[in-house]
Amino acid sequence: MSAQDGHRERQLLVPRRVAVRSLLRSAALSVSLILAYYLLPLQPGTGAALTWLVGGLTLVVVVIATQLRAILSAKYPWLRTITVLAVGTPLLIVAFAATYYLMAASDPASFSQPLDRTAALYFTVTVLATVGFGDIVPVTAIARVAVMVQMVLDVAFIGLAAKVLFGAADRGLRKREAGERADDDTSGRPG
Repeated sequence: MSAQDGHRERQLLVPRRVAVRSLLRSAALSVSLILAYYLLPLQPGTGAALTWLVGGLTLVVVVIATQLRAILSAKYPWLRTITVLAVGTPLLIVAFAATYYLMAASDPASFSQPLDRTAALYFTVTVLATVGFGDIVPVTAIARVAVMVQMVLDVAFIGLAAKVLFGAADRGLRKREAGERADDDTSGRPG
């Protein structure tokens, strides 16, 4: 192993305390988003499902876009990337679950069975995971379009978000390495 590889390997190591704190914060944020989904009053009505979908997707984009800069400047960019994914993924799930719940509440014929919040959340996760058990299926054209939108956005989110976020983490790590090399170069010079 070269000296540069050893230096890079040391930089990837995250102190256990920092990693545990970050992972606990990520878990707490994820759980908070799911709790918010269950606790927020979701009132069916004209455009409610579309409003929740557009608002939720906008929030996902805003969270990822604003966190890119934070990833680039983070001391541990990979850890920050995991945190962003741990928030962005449940946010995407909650946006679609709320949409499906509101669609089913407005038109019970939208899906093959009635959807309460848990069933809507379950259906959203099965679509995201591409499992598709077939126990809940969209029946109306609007429900099918919403599910198709989720499928396309899930693929885009997983592919693009991972590429962009992991790319930012890698750039942040290289930036940190360059800064530490510059510090090492200047520390050896007489002052």
